[in-house]
Amino acid sequence: MKKINIVVEDVIKNSIADELKIKSGDKIISINKIQPKDIIEYSYLINDEEINLLVEHKNGELEEFEIEKDFDEDLGIVFTSAVFDGLKKCTNHCVFCFVDQQPKGLRDSLYVKDDDWRLSYIQGTYVTLTNFKEEDWKRIEQYHISPLFVSLHTTNPELRVKMTKNPNAKNIIEQLKRFKKIKTKLHLQIVLCPTLNDDKELKRTLDDLVQFKSIIKSIAIVPVGISKYRNENELKKVDKKVALKTIELVEEFNIKVKKQVAMASDEFFLLANKEIPNKKYYGDFLQIEDGVGAIRLLKDSFEKNLKKIKKKLKNKTKLTIATATSAAKLFKEFKKEINIKNLDFEVIEIKNKFFGDNINVAGLITGDDLINSIKNKNVENLIIPSVMLKKVGESYSNEFLDNKTIEDIQKLNKNLKIHILKDCYSFNEIREIINSF
Repeated sequence: MKKINIVVEDVIKNSIADELKIKSGDKIISINKIQPKDIIEYSYLINDEEINLLVEHKNGELEEFEIEKDFDEDLGIVFTSAVFDGLKKCTNHCVFCFVDQQPKGLRDSLYVKDDDWRLSYIQGTYVTLTNFKEEDWKRIEQYHISPLFVSLHTTNPELRVKMTKNPNAKNIIEQLKRFKKIKTKLHLQIVLCPTLNDDKELKRTLDDLVQFKSIIKSIAIVPVGISKYRNENELKKVDKKVALKTIELVEEFNIKVKKQVAMASDEFFLLANKEIPNKKYYGDFLQIEDGVGAIRLLKDSFEKNLKKIKKKLKNKTKLTIATATSAAKLFKEFKKEINIKNLDFEVIEIKNKFFGDNINVAGLITGDDLINSIKNKNVENLIIPSVMLKKVGESYSNEFLDNKTIEDIQKLNKNLKIHILKDCYSFNEIREIINSF
């Protein structure tokens, strides 16, 4: 039996919990004599007009509350974790797993491999379904959990076992059938590994998925990322030929199901030297954090903001954007169109020395690589994307992957002004920064 630990992190001001004087550090023992396993069950239990709440205060004192409220009124409690009975850990050893491609010495959270359907539902993380128990299926049906984000990779049972190194991975078609039966919608992810699940295997997977089109909300196909710490040599990079074939198969699938559901990530179009598709290709940009449609959003935002940027600044100003290879190429295109008197608009491409040249996304840039890219340059105003920093809830801390901080960057020049972009898919904040000079 897993230990259930329901710790209060914060209480919303003027809420029911605030009125009851529930504090940070207190623990919820039960709701209506039931210990919820996670925030999903908690939300279900408090959806009542009368509830019995048992709380253990920080000093160890137990207090019972009889609460009368509106049916859907929240108690106003924020918890330290969305799961109270412990995270369901990943038991796979996927050939492409990036967690296994990291060196020692990074912060502990970067080595955690979760495979928890509850976080998939709440936060949009991907699950492989290899650790599913009958209880999980019953709870998903009971609470009408939908959608889930599933790491699919292939529908070929033998190949899926080989790629995940887990015999439980073979049941994927049966699992998809069960999701269809209970009408749970799915976002699917395919990490494309050349010579493993591309070409004919990708076609097989997409053909198999046609029967599940009623529950599939999106399919994101992304290229495998290979760091310099990868010991196995079975992985190969996606090249132009593979990229072109993948784009072709995706188009064929969408025609077959008569809707725009499958999408190749931006990287495929860059590798294939093809134009980034228009926004219709990406629908509602449902898997934007997987690099599917990010460039299109940024391009469209730039075009809208270009008309709103000042044509002249009062004083000579230098503005430097430092980002990873893929984004840097795009910003260099933008630079050609920005014609503002007294503005020196500089784009610095940060080479990823930490993980290797094959890794070119901003979310895997370290503080050291950033420092080495700008330390010998005259940087006055520095713009970096927030995805370089550790995520804390819905915001970001000041800490990079390698434990370097914003303060370490500031030490390069005490007069350096650092601007952190909250929304990496929009040009709005950059336009506001320029117009503020």
